[in-house]
Amino acid sequence: MTLSNEWYNTELENSELETLHRSPTVEYSFYNAVRSGDMEAVIKNCSEDEFIRLEGTGVLSRNALTNIKYHFVVTTAMLTRYCIDGGLEPEQAYRLSDFYILKMDTCTTVRQIADLHHEMAKDFTGKMVLQKKSSILSKPVMQCVDYIYSHIKERITIQVLADHTGLSTNYLSRIFKQNLGVSVSDYIREQKIEKSNSSAAILKQINCRYRKLSCIFFTESLHPDIRELYRSHSKKVPGQIL
Repeated sequence: MTLSNEWYNTELENSELETLHRSPTVEYSFYNAVRSGDMEAVIKNCSEDEFIRLEGTGVLSRNALTNIKYHFVVTTAMLTRYCIDGGLEPEQAYRLSDFYILKMDTCTTVRQIADLHHEMAKDFTGKMVLQKKSSILSKPVMQCVDYIYSHIKERITIQVLADHTGLSTNYLSRIFKQNLGVSVSDYIREQKIEKSNSSAAILKQINCRYRKLSCIFFTESLHPDIRELYRSHSKKVPGQIL
């Protein structure tokens, strides 16, 4: 049977059963809540387990677990693009999407996937809340934040940022602290540690037979500054937490 004939027969069957998809309005409302940083609405949606109420949604697999996994991927992809449209830095959004999809791939129950979906949705929403706040930052501070994110693996100093923005180190330090409430050095330190934690978490998804080799490679590939920062805060290098 050709695909066109198979599709025709499926359409006839669905018409006889009066199988209809629900309006996309509900989904759009959720996506917009995440994009706008409406944490209250997102938490309400998650607490009611709307994600696993699949009445009126497409059947993407006859297997219940695989079906909910496919829906997770679709939802994550949609939230990624909604958040990018809302101003989230694209590379950050794509990396967050990849992280949660890889995490979901290891889930073995619908409940685990639903719980992960809720964490993912709240994570995207939280980042949109921060993004909205950052939209009121001065241009030089935003330039610094973008530079730090893009060059997090490198050694970053206040002088480097001053050269990047064309400002004096004293003036840049002052407006950075006024805008973000932390010093430049503290902000850089926090971002490097967060990056190390995120990278270590991804490593945990690697198959056990490759874990030791990956751990060694990861630890050795870290910039010495990041490795030393991590050791001073957690008393371990990232590879030792695996």
